[in-house]
Formats: sequence, C-alpha cells, structure tokens
Amino acid sequence: MTSKKPIARAKLSDQVQSRLLSVIQSEGLQPGDPIPSERELMDSYSVGRPAIREAMQNLQRMGLIDIRHGERPRVATPSFDRMVAEMNETMRHVLVHSSTTFDHLKEARATFEAQMARIAATRRTEQDIIELRQILAEQEKSRLNSAGFLETDGRFHHRIAMISGNPIFATLGLALFQWLAEFHFDLVRSPGLEQLTLAEHAEIINAIEKSDPEAAAKVTDDHLNRADKLYHRENFKR
Repeated sequence: MTSKKPIARAKLSDQVQSRLLSVIQSEGLQPGDPIPSERELMDSYSVGRPAIREAMQNLQRMGLIDIRHGERPRVATPSFDRMVAEMNETMRHVLVHSSTTFDHLKEARATFEAQMARIAATRRTEQDIIELRQILAEQEKSRLNSAGFLETDGRFHHRIAMISGNPIFATLGLALFQWLAEFHFDLVRSPGLEQLTLAEHAEIINAIEKSDPEAAAKVTDDHLNRADKLYHRENFKR
C-alpha cells in the first residue's frame, strides 16, 4: 500500500551544503584549499545569499570549512579539539534535560579515567611523574581557592591522559571533565574534602610511578566513585 504522507521538501541550504560536500570530496580538496565564494555559489546554484550563508555556517560548525572575514572560505584542518568544542552546546542541552545521559557520562568518565591511569602506569617517564607531582603541589596551594582547586584537578587528570601519547585520549578526557564541571559542578568539586582529594591524587601518582597498572586503575576508580557517592548523598539530603 502506498503511503500518502507527503515527501518533505529539502531546504535550499541543505541542498547547497550537500553540493559543497560533494565538491570537496570529488575534487579531492585538502585542508587550506579555497572553496567557491558566496557570490560564485549564488551564481552557480541560482540561489540567494541566505541559503548559501546558512550552508557554509553549518559546514563551519561541523569543523569542515574555515570562514574568515575578507578571505575566501577554505577547507578546514581536521581537529579533534575543534570537534569536541562544537559539541559543547549540544552536551549542555542533553545534560540539563536528560538525567539518564548524565549517569551515562559519569560511567563513561570513570571507565575512561581508570583506563588512562592503567595506560599511564605502563608508559610513564620520570618527567611525567615530576609534572604530576608539580600539579599536585599547585593543587595543594590552591585548596582554599575553589576555582583554582578545580582547575588544577582537571589539569591533573588531563596530564594522566596525555601520558598515553594519544591526543584523542587527552582531548576526550578534558572534555568529559569540563562537561561535568560546567553542568554538574558539585560532582567534581566537594568543598571541605580537599585534603582527601589531594591524598587520593597522591595515591594515583604513586601507583603510576610504581608501574602498577591494576593498582593505578583501582585507586582512580575508587577516587571517582567516592566523588559520585558524595554527589548522590548531598542530592538526597536536598
């Protein structure tokens, strides 16, 4: 039986976007290569400036092209950092309106951080340990400064991810921390328990320094689960 549901007409900007992607792919354009200007696209596709501009802005948000005032748009250089940054607004919306996603994000972060600690214990250098202890010392000094303590906390976990040598791990780890810090501040910050956090961070460093991957993963998991339990306890009181 044929459905009578009408076929939605594609927006002009979507059609322009699809054609631009085809041009980039079919012509084998590389990062930094120019693409047609707004005027050229208007003439080629016989559409108005608003549709062209919307399509190009969408491609820029996707991290596929760069648009700079006074210059021709160009194919963007691939960047995982940029891709994650573009997800911020979407993540804000999801975390604010979906408790299920929030729980999934916490679980993902705990699993990720434990694995980063495990990898760090197998790949760390003496310089890595020195830098982790330097960050811990900075965090100790900022224990009475809420913003400073949180910043060094994020830097500590980011530095562990960097030991992997995989930039995607480092970027993803920082993003997970920042999303939780921005939208659920009390999950990653427990006022009055700074000394406990510092002690747990020291345990993590010690396990990594001893090149004990399982111990590093366990103390990291314990550290994050302790924060999660405190978060739920405080919310239960409310």
